[in-house]
Amino acid sequence: MLPLDLLSADEAAREIASRVRTLRLHHGWTQVDTAARAGMTLASYKRFERTGEIAFKSLLRIAIAFGQLTQLDPWFHLPEFASLDEAMARPKARVRAPRRRTT
Repeated sequence: MLPLDLLSADEAAREIASRVRTLRLHHGWTQVDTAARAGMTLASYKRFERTGEIAFKSLLRIAIAFGQLTQLDPWFHLPEFASLDEAMARPKARVRAPRRRTT
């Protein structure tokens, strides 16, 4: 198993697909079983295993089918601040200006 941080995006996608295939075989599921559990077409699932190409929602459905969705949770946590100064130094969120009225 290759570390993902050493791979290009295309290589990482193929590596993840390979890991999902290994997990599928470990569970004793066929591609048909896995596609059905993930609520996706068999053709889409087969393409994913072969090429690594997949829509993000479909990848989430596969993660749910394998009970692995919580493994993605750390991706979406904001960083914690070590001090108040660090929190105050962070960039402010951008806010759009109000629309100008045209007459």
